[in-house]
Amino acid sequence: MFHCRQKELKEMNRLYSGNKFECIIIYGRRRIGKTALINEFCKDKKTIFFSAINATPKENLENLSKAIYTAENEDYINIPVYQNFDMALEKIGSLGKDKRVVFVIDEYPYLAKADESFSSRLQHIIDHKWQNSKIFLILCGSSMNFMENQVLGYESPLYGRRTAQFKIKALNYKEITEFNKNLSDEQQALVYGITGGIPHYINKLDINKDIDEALLNNIFNSSSYLFEEPENLLKQELREPAVYNSIITAIADGYSHLNEIATKVGQETGLCSKYIKVLIDLGIIKKENPITETTSRKSIYILEDNFFRFWYRFVPKNITAVNSNKISAVYKQSVKQFLPEYMGLIFEKMCKEYLLYYAKNLPINLTDIGQWWGTNKEEKKEIQIDIVGTSADKKEYIIGSCKYTNSVIGTEEYELLKKYSAVFGKGEKYHFFIFSKKGFSKNLTDLSRKENIRLITLQDMYK
Repeated sequence: MFHCRQKELKEMNRLYSGNKFECIIIYGRRRIGKTALINEFCKDKKTIFFSAINATPKENLENLSKAIYTAENEDYINIPVYQNFDMALEKIGSLGKDKRVVFVIDEYPYLAKADESFSSRLQHIIDHKWQNSKIFLILCGSSMNFMENQVLGYESPLYGRRTAQFKIKALNYKEITEFNKNLSDEQQALVYGITGGIPHYINKLDINKDIDEALLNNIFNSSSYLFEEPENLLKQELREPAVYNSIITAIADGYSHLNEIATKVGQETGLCSKYIKVLIDLGIIKKENPITETTSRKSIYILEDNFFRFWYRFVPKNITAVNSNKISAVYKQSVKQFLPEYMGLIFEKMCKEYLLYYAKNLPINLTDIGQWWGTNKEEKKEIQIDIVGTSADKKEYIIGSCKYTNSVIGTEEYELLKKYSAVFGKGEKYHFFIFSKKGFSKNLTDLSRKENIRLITLQDMYK
């Protein structure tokens, strides 16, 4: 069943209704749901769907020929093969000359790398033959670096030919509720913390009623799909997966600064930085600076992908128990009791998404949101503010705290936020937001009616 992506579908159908040539670029990391989106769009449309493979030009030409033939014929025997790509593209042009035809090249980077002249050939036929046609061309790819540089980039033969582009991102915490509507708010949050809003992973987690059972069956199970997913993904994308695996492990273990990571994995910082850049391009890790600051001296690296964060936090440490079929006996002590702690950073991410997409009547128009850390010079200690939201004029800020605990939050959290905002000291006015999994004390609730404080529970975030 197809869920979400309604905004993208609506825009693609709007472009389709124009009945003129379009070149749509769709890209995003693997498993994000690009092909599912395209299939949903193509459901009721005349379509030539060609999925490129990591093989020779000859094999790709055979598959393209098959895609063209089967789009018009039900006979799958004795399918003719075009002599070259030019002839195949000419045929597609003739089909789309007077009638609307969707032509999809899925995993376009495989084809462009197999035949380095293909992008130029495609550019030529777009310019000289297809511009006045009714072809709706979709180029889709999972290699983020390739799609951004070799398709969308200035030096690409295809530069300037696109009419729209869609960078498909993970679903946010609230969008994923479409997959398992029967779950409680707390369970939905945990599913988001495990899967990171990747539709493929949500489906593979296969939750019926019990998340613990789903984890034991579909992650902590050596025969399950998700058990080896991070390693398989790295092998698909990278030539030296072992080094990248070590970097991700180091970050998962709490090493966040470049020199710490490099020392941990035994690499020079310059070389380690190049590996990290690749992982950033893949959307697995993220470089963060304190918001409003750009100095690299304070930069840290975190795991941006929730599934990788979860997997590297819990699976390697329990690998012996999994392989010896004893994980169910130790699951409560080795996994479940640590889930609330694990969800702390996830909750911060959810709160930022809430402010960006769902909060109503915010006191400022948000132009950026992140976290901030720095030194309290009076007390000579490091402090961190979970959420800082900025306004365009940089005079007003949202200052937020996120607490994913089973205790209600009291007035001391507000006093701490006021103290931290004074250290931050970059604005003229601060609006305080406190997020809590379980709620707030009566004293803080009463105080919020008098002071500039907004209190938001997990339940509020799902309304």
